[in-house]
Amino acid sequence: MAPPPRAYSPAEVRQRCAQGACLVLRGRRLYDLSGFVRLHPGGEQLLRERAGSDVSAALEGPPHRHSRNARLWLEQYYLGEMGPGPAPEKQSFLKTEKPVNSTAQTTNHRMDPRCKTVDPDKDLVDWHKPLLWQVGHLREKYDEWVHQPVDRPIRLFHSDFIESLSKTAWYIVILVWIPVVLYLSWFCYASLAQGTTRLFSSFTTEYSIPVHKYFFPFIFVLGMFLWSLVEYLIHRFLFHMKPPASNYYLITLHFLLHGQHHKSPFDSSRLVFPPVPASLVVGFFYALLRLLLPEAVGMSIFVGGLFGYVVYDMTHYYLHYGSPEKGTYLYGLKAYHVKHHFEHQKSGFGITSRFWDRPFKTLIPEETFEKED
Repeated sequence: MAPPPRAYSPAEVRQRCAQGACLVLRGRRLYDLSGFVRLHPGGEQLLRERAGSDVSAALEGPPHRHSRNARLWLEQYYLGEMGPGPAPEKQSFLKTEKPVNSTAQTTNHRMDPRCKTVDPDKDLVDWHKPLLWQVGHLREKYDEWVHQPVDRPIRLFHSDFIESLSKTAWYIVILVWIPVVLYLSWFCYASLAQGTTRLFSSFTTEYSIPVHKYFFPFIFVLGMFLWSLVEYLIHRFLFHMKPPASNYYLITLHFLLHGQHHKSPFDSSRLVFPPVPASLVVGFFYALLRLLLPEAVGMSIFVGGLFGYVVYDMTHYYLHYGSPEKGTYLYGLKAYHVKHHFEHQKSGFGITSRFWDRPFKTLIPEETFEKED
């Protein structure tokens, strides 16, 4: 039988908040968000301002009504219960917040029965063992399970060596691929400078089009633009395929490619592509462009796309671990991407921008609230 939750006095809460902790209440339930404040899509300052106060009304919105998964996520930081006595002093911003009604005040101390914390000993998988070989056995329960995010690291493989190849620090992407981008950029420019590159020369010499070295920046940007489409298509149709419940191998493949990221979206070692599997995809596009276009042109598009990939990976990492300033482009993009993880898994597939979500009609809708009387 689990021991009863610890009771905290208002004085203890005030003291810990004064020491820098970020404790918040939901009714009488107390949560420690100190390790999450920088990851919060609304910004660190927003949570810091709410330290020591009740966030029940803030969870309901406006401006944002938190999803079921967000409330489940909150329960992972449950600390204990607020003991008897006066509530902690509320921050000044709460004076203008809509008060929680009396019914809510009497029930909020109980956890929403839909939002239970992950118990490693009672979950559908054994978190003490590698997950990759277990998820395929979840069958029809896999889709719901994988889209209920948790804040804990994931182990995929038994082998320590193979496991290490499945993890990558963000700066490895820069160290591996930026030198390649710089070298190939120089190579492409030098090749075009020779003045021998012509489009359609394999079909006709009379009407072939010369490609000058000054065209390189435009071809490079074209490669970046084409990557943005590839980024969208891979994310939507490969990473978010719904494997048949009866197919163990497709479920396992989905979890390996992207399901692991949705299950543990803040595992910092799994936010960018490891160089070894990434090199296989890079090699495929390199061979494809070499086959379809003259070498210098195909390489120029390829290197632009490769740089677009690096930008994508760095942006993706920042959207999870960065704390952009409110009102900036990245602030809106972070909130947009977190909505994709926690509530809108079937839309919002753009990472570096929302551009392709518009023509493909997968844009996450803006939230609306009915006007108060």
